[in-house]
Amino acid sequence: MMEKSIAVKMTKDLDARPIAMLVQVASRHESSVYLMAEGKKVNAKSIMGMMSLVLDNGEEVTIVTDGNDEEAAMESIVAFLTGKEE
Repeated sequence: MMEKSIAVKMTKDLDARPIAMLVQVASRHESSVYLMAEGKKVNAKSIMGMMSLVLDNGEEVTIVTDGNDEEAAMESIVAFLTGKEE
């Protein structure tokens, strides 16, 4: 299991379209992927869960990955949330 805290640095707000893209990025991986913010922990592969998590630029979020490709999953989610893959 890997855990990493980052600040969200995206050029766009996390509304419906970027959230759907984030779910797609997470779903590419076999590992479980969770995001934690504001006392909530949600499955990053769940569109409904992600819609319930309100994230703004500059906000701190903790990413948790667990599974066979947890390192690749972590890299993908970090890249997406820091604007390096959009």
